[in-house]
Amino acid sequence: MTSVDVAVTNAVRRLLDLLAADASSEQLAHVPVADLSDAERAELARATEVALRIRHTLTEHRRREAELRALFDTASDLSKLRDLDAVLRSIVHRARMLLRADLSYLSLNDEAAGTTYMRVTDGSVSSLLPRLRIGHGEGLGGLVAQTAHPYASADYLTDPRFAHTAGIDDAVSAERMVGILGVPLMLGSKVIGVLFAADRQRREFTAEEVALLSSMADHAAVAIDNAQLLEETRRANETITANNAAMYRAEDAHDRLMDLVLRGGEVAEVAAEVAAVLAGGIVFFDATGEELAQVRQFPDAPADTDPATGPLRAGRRGATDLAAAGVVVGTSSAATRSGFAGALGTAVAWPEEAVAASRAAGRAVRVGDHWVCAVLAGPEVLGSLVLTGRPSLDEGDRRLFERASVVAALLLLLRRSVAKAEDEVRGELLTDLLTDPQRNPAALLARGRRLGIDLAAPHAVLIAHVDGVPRRRLAMACGRHATLVGLHAEQVVLLALDSDPVELAPRLAAVLTSAVDAPVTVGASGPAAGPDALAAAFDEARRCVRSLLALGRTGHGAALSELGFVGQLIGDRTDLPGYVHATLGPVLDYDDRRGTDLVATLRAYFECGTNLTRAKDVLHVHVNTVVQRLDRIASLLGDDWQSPARALEIQIALRLHQLR
Repeated sequence: MTSVDVAVTNAVRRLLDLLAADASSEQLAHVPVADLSDAERAELARATEVALRIRHTLTEHRRREAELRALFDTASDLSKLRDLDAVLRSIVHRARMLLRADLSYLSLNDEAAGTTYMRVTDGSVSSLLPRLRIGHGEGLGGLVAQTAHPYASADYLTDPRFAHTAGIDDAVSAERMVGILGVPLMLGSKVIGVLFAADRQRREFTAEEVALLSSMADHAAVAIDNAQLLEETRRANETITANNAAMYRAEDAHDRLMDLVLRGGEVAEVAAEVAAVLAGGIVFFDATGEELAQVRQFPDAPADTDPATGPLRAGRRGATDLAAAGVVVGTSSAATRSGFAGALGTAVAWPEEAVAASRAAGRAVRVGDHWVCAVLAGPEVLGSLVLTGRPSLDEGDRRLFERASVVAALLLLLRRSVAKAEDEVRGELLTDLLTDPQRNPAALLARGRRLGIDLAAPHAVLIAHVDGVPRRRLAMACGRHATLVGLHAEQVVLLALDSDPVELAPRLAAVLTSAVDAPVTVGASGPAAGPDALAAAFDEARRCVRSLLALGRTGHGAALSELGFVGQLIGDRTDLPGYVHATLGPVLDYDDRRGTDLVATLRAYFECGTNLTRAKDVLHVHVNTVVQRLDRIASLLGDDWQSPARALEIQIALRLHQLR
């Protein structure tokens, strides 16, 4: 081997050593070439070129290896993340680091709006970019979202290939972006968003960089989909857990309410349980709007208490413990159509229209800050529940409130059944009392005592009459106003303890008329004590009702004593208007035609004992005027109108006309 061959060999070995030492391209290009011929220099140049290509290949392999390692690390990191926001932030940050870009950002598609909106940014310095929403086809990002192809621009603002908009260009200018690369986030054939990398100087993105960011986007799309699925699964689990808790709570509440009803609980206790379960105030109305019970909101269970735990714990205390917990439970014996204040703090009126709406919808309805649910038995409204202190109810609590109304309906039906059985017993007592009071008075008194009724005490006896309404419905409306109510001789009969019939009859007529929505006439008698006296008072009350009806005073109430001898006289007569007209008809007709008042003159004349002087003083006219009027009356009624028989008939007719 010559010295020249040795020199070439040494030069090649030097190149190989430099390659092994990862020398730079400059070092490879400046290997010493002294003492070499031109041919040998050319051979060494070829060897150097090969060495440079080998170095470039090794560099590319290392770069690709680093990129793959970064992608694998990114995929590994993304697979460990469960929160969608954390996944998105990691994707954007990794993209910026991999491409050594000034900033990176990610948008997600809104299919309904046909736009893609910025979701996460990394390296942003402006507030415009995070708020940016891009229509499909607009700008670089909108074109990527529309076509599902990557796009790059070395200088975006001067690039005519894209549909520039003021919003996009303003955001780009605010961030001082120049070179921009955008690649689609794909799930199958669907674009779900766009991943961007950008520099604040001109940059020609290479095919390798586009491929790298695209690979990053592929991993990101899968990670986003997984995170969304995990989030949906988490929400579904939370919903299932909440639904299970609500179901358990509803079942527990229903069981406790049913147990309370079956144990014979009262309306107030059921209302208290409902209030405890729903952590609100409860007002219980009957079908007529009368308040049956009221319960204020629990002091230790605010309206925003966790519905899966708080109200349930409150409810488990039971109705017995409610008073100790500061809950006020009460009932009212007076109609409360105008509402109440008391324990609830503010008046709650009977929501009649809302009850009708709830009945029609078959669901609880919201009225202002309250919820109203009709208590139904089929189509019949038995009452209503009003929930206060809970302006907003979720679906679970709303259904629980509606289930409580079902239990309330059961309670009212049970009470009605018990009341019906008691009414039958009471009705039998009333029938025996009024049919044959002398048969066994002592037994009647004993039967009354067993029912809590002291028949030996003074009672007013009243009869309520109505047309067009079932008598049993009228009797139910009378129930809360009397000691004993029943049907006898096709009449609704009431016995009211220690009551003044004169005061009670008109008041009861007004209350019952409102309750049954039809004019109720009430006749009264008494007070009477003992079977015989009560039976006699019943006969008087019956005559009183007949008298009121005969006089046309339907819908009024009065005692027989108020009607005087007329009530005794006409109690069984029905054609009173005909009698009045047959007796006074000519005078009444004359007054109607002429606009006079001869009837008043005739009444004053008889009331003054047929004394002309006293009559003219009562009428405030001259005595001659009285004489002239009496002459006119005589011409109308006949010359014998002052005979004893005719005078009596005329005075009775005048009294009847006045009562009407």
